[in-house]
Amino acid sequence: MKELITTIAQALVDHPAQVEVMELGGQQTSVLELKVAKEDIGKVIGRGGQTVAAMRTILNASSRKGNKRFILEIFE
Repeated sequence: MKELITTIAQALVDHPAQVEVMELGGQQTSVLELKVAKEDIGKVIGRGGQTVAAMRTILNASSRKGNKRFILEIFE
């Protein structure tokens, strides 16, 4: 899942080299922390949060197979 979020975020931002995804794992739930450059934070969130909501939907749909829940948080 970490690679999925990294690929999506790098395609959205102007500074793909500064995209970092850290996974803080648990047995049933993992938190993915997405860090991007300060000027790219708006591109990742999108208008009204639509882009980040779409990323979370894709993440949830792809994680159903493994019976593990993922939470996406964005940091600058």
